[in-house]
Amino acid sequence: MLLYIARHAWAGEYGDPRWPDDSLRPLTPEGIERYTRVIQALAERGFEPELIASSPLVRCRQTADIISQHTERSPEIIELDELAPGAQLLPLLEFTQDQGVDSICWCGHAPDVSELVALLLGMSAGAVRFPKGAITALRFDGPLEIGGAELVWHVSAKVLGV
Repeated sequence: MLLYIARHAWAGEYGDPRWPDDSLRPLTPEGIERYTRVIQALAERGFEPELIASSPLVRCRQTADIISQHTERSPEIIELDELAPGAQLLPLLEFTQDQGVDSICWCGHAPDVSELVALLLGMSAGAVRFPKGAITALRFDGPLEIGGAELVWHVSAKVLGV
């Protein structure tokens, strides 16, 4: 199985008085444009998840929408509270296992995405830097479990030249 883990794209500033409810803070127009280019570049290189699981927060859902709109399969998006800030790894692994797909993308928040990747690779928290808009691809040749992943790639907009 391929598990992609994406950090949401560039959103408005935390604490902006226009968004007193942080769960409603959206992506910026520039963030949408830049992330679209990131996904288009990755899609040209074979990035095509079958399903997307997203935090229900607006900025993650918008990020998931961009992934779905610009990849070949136009995958369904399922919002999961387990991907909201404070992400819960074991329920995410169980959910993913139950989907019966060969590739899935989780879309979440920092620092959770860094911690999820580190745990799945069997590393300590903080071992993986995850800038906004970055995506990691992990391969599981066996069961989905902590320490059971192999890093396939980890890219950011900057690495892609976007």
